[in-house]
Amino acid sequence: MNESKAWLGRDIRRARRQGAAAIMRRQRDRLAGMVAYARTASPYYRELYRGLPERVEDPALLPVTDKKTLMGRFDDWVTDRDITQEKVQAFTGDPDLIGQRFLGKYLVATTSGTSGRRGLFVLDDRYMDVGSAVNSRALVSWLGPAGILRLTARGGRFAQLVATGGHYASFAGYSRVVREGGRRGKLLRAFSVHTPMPQLVARLNAYRPAVVIGYTSTVMLLAAEQEAGRLHIGPLLIEPAGETMTPHDTERIARAFRTTVRSAYAATECIYLSHGCAEGWYHVNSDWVALEPVDADHRPTPPGEFSHTVLISNLANRVQPFLRYDLGDSVLLRPDPCPCGSPLPAIRVRGRAGDVLTFPTSSGGRVSLSPLAFGTLFDRTPGIELFQIEQTAPSALRVRILPAAGADPDRAWQTVLQELTRLLAGNGLGHVIVRRAEEPPRQTPGGKYRTVIPLA
Repeated sequence: MNESKAWLGRDIRRARRQGAAAIMRRQRDRLAGMVAYARTASPYYRELYRGLPERVEDPALLPVTDKKTLMGRFDDWVTDRDITQEKVQAFTGDPDLIGQRFLGKYLVATTSGTSGRRGLFVLDDRYMDVGSAVNSRALVSWLGPAGILRLTARGGRFAQLVATGGHYASFAGYSRVVREGGRRGKLLRAFSVHTPMPQLVARLNAYRPAVVIGYTSTVMLLAAEQEAGRLHIGPLLIEPAGETMTPHDTERIARAFRTTVRSAYAATECIYLSHGCAEGWYHVNSDWVALEPVDADHRPTPPGEFSHTVLISNLANRVQPFLRYDLGDSVLLRPDPCPCGSPLPAIRVRGRAGDVLTFPTSSGGRVSLSPLAFGTLFDRTPGIELFQIEQTAPSALRVRILPAAGADPDRAWQTVLQELTRLLAGNGLGHVIVRRAEEPPRQTPGGKYRTVIPLA
């Protein structure tokens, strides 16, 4: 089958028109094909899948994989025998090669290691083409025909807020598009999230983007600049990504820019994992990815309940197959059809299980609090633009805050301290010490702000 970009776009549209049964049929066929290819071309999977049925259409039949294991077996994991971990590491060590084709074929992307382990990812053209087709379809569904016409009339300019200086997926992908030319390269411009805010605001004002895509935390900071009148852009769409969104975040961004806000939940391992809808749910692109919410023993989590973690099977990237891969996030699968009308499964995301803070109790037990508990607390605290909570000892927290423009930092801190103390006491953790940090929240090398940092 010739899976050209045009064919991929048509097939994605056709699948969504035909409904859930057609989408799942594609998933089963593509999973079977991916498993067959992996066990043929990857020594790791050949060994792992020994004894499995000849054709596998159900991901639950597969053993679970994770980043630590796959990175430890890197050379056996990849399906191209010319690829080695040593070669990829040497390639990513050279910033001049960002966006260039590794071995003349592949895009290489790294993760910043916020989950505790740095990832080295090799992405083939099929992966990139599927991602482009799925994202294009999402854009059309978000803006509609009239919105696409307005986008074209506005010059179709996209601003991508990215972490520069490394082989991060968004910046590497952008660099490749620019290097290889074409119309897309002329419509897309990267803006570094490491740029001082006054300069970033000035550059965006001069560029006047029609669409803004970037980390949620950076978009929130830009919303504050828009509210203050220093930033004055009128995008048709804002797409926050890379960090967990709350309804409060969405409402504030939409209000500040008077525009449509649609977020995406994805990862370097699968950039087209899901896209948000007007109802606030993420719809999983199940024709190209299998997603399984599971408990700690990797058994299915019932719809309507948050999972311990989530397993994904990327059905496009053949050079480095991610099959039943533990992504580490806690998600909830909607038990009924989404009111937006999409035939795709709908999920909510609570964040990484690894970002849960666990404390000892005075009675010798343990209490765990999810990132959402802290996120909703700060949502309702006035005067806070950005926050970061780091567990520095079993019973100690260090809190970094960035006050909103015009807010009294000391007053904002007292409110934060009061709310945090109430939250902790309500969970039997009144003995936990909370300290204020002098420095603002810190970015990872990949440009993200981890809102919660558990004890190392």
